[in-house]
Amino acid sequence: MIRSEGIGKRYRLGDTLRHDTLRDAIAQRLRRPRPAQTPERSFWALKDVSFEIAEGEVVGVVGRNGAGKSTLLKLLSRITSPTEGRILLRGRVASLLEVGTGFHPELSGRENIFMNGAILGMTRREIQSRFDAIVDFAEVERFLDTPIKRYSSGMHVRLAFAVAAHLEPEILLVDEVLAVGDAEFQKKCLGRMDDVARSGRTVLLVSHNMAAIQQVTSRCLMLERGRLVGDGATPEVVAAYLSSAAGGTLATDLTTNHPDFHIHSVRFDEQGQAPGFNQPLRFELDLSLGYPFKSVGFGLGIYNSLGVRLLTSRCVVDEIEPGKTTLSIRVADHHLPPGQYALSLGIARGTQKIYYAENLLRFELSDLGVHDPLIQPYLARQRDQIGAFIPGHWEKR
Repeated sequence: MIRSEGIGKRYRLGDTLRHDTLRDAIAQRLRRPRPAQTPERSFWALKDVSFEIAEGEVVGVVGRNGAGKSTLLKLLSRITSPTEGRILLRGRVASLLEVGTGFHPELSGRENIFMNGAILGMTRREIQSRFDAIVDFAEVERFLDTPIKRYSSGMHVRLAFAVAAHLEPEILLVDEVLAVGDAEFQKKCLGRMDDVARSGRTVLLVSHNMAAIQQVTSRCLMLERGRLVGDGATPEVVAAYLSSAAGGTLATDLTTNHPDFHIHSVRFDEQGQAPGFNQPLRFELDLSLGYPFKSVGFGLGIYNSLGVRLLTSRCVVDEIEPGKTTLSIRVADHHLPPGQYALSLGIARGTQKIYYAENLLRFELSDLGVHDPLIQPYLARQRDQIGAFIPGHWEKR
């Protein structure tokens, strides 16, 4: 159903020249009289990716942020064309890449169902035959004739997914749809994905939720820095993905959304060693600022090996002086059992998001002391740990 033959996608970095009028073109040429001498910078989002997917296969795609997963689905959806290689598809393709794309806020839920269904390739007769099923799935019957600008974000997502999930294409491409909504809605989405899989259609699913990947898919592709580095049974590929970035220090500079806010490294404590059970977690961030930043909010999320967020720690630092600074974060009383974990980091100033990344740093907690009968009650508390908020202690060094 899907054949990828050495596909690659290259993007140009930096500003692209755009001239709306002859005057703009002349002014740009005067400012840059020799544009040909400026070296072209490019970035390969995908490079030499080849695979085949048979009819009826349900395949997952895993990889860290920036590995090329979404780019791959955009190429398969024909949203953009590959720079090299070719893609062969057999059958109608439906994509759930951006849930809610094409919804108009001034139109009612009923009108948006028909409009969005048409955008996704359904005929009016197909939409009418599945209208009741879409409404039941979205649970918005009371608000069908209300403009969706008055819908909550959860209602908006439910309606958008309901429309897309009731397509009947031969090939279905899904990108992180299961990461939105509450727990009940995610369970419903998984059930729908199971129905699609059992119907014999070909499905390609991208997700950071390893529990969903293992539940729905039987085969996985793993991408790393734009290249295909794994292709096999889901349990094997997921295990390789979870262990690929375990432990250690992330010393590479991290790109932020602010030109005067730089992150040089994120470390797991001073020695890079994970502690034993229920010992405090210590992380360090090396920052460099161009000028003083006030009221900077930091948030840490810790996920288990299946991609489930277990706890969150947040703090606001009143002021950070310009120059190089090291922030030390200590999270105590976390009650995390031994195992592999991943760290997410978010930084913001007011409503301005400076940085956010999932799977930023992976670490493993040892089983040191886990067999001590005195700490068994802490293990029992882990059942109530999911989603907990733990205030961390943040300090500048």
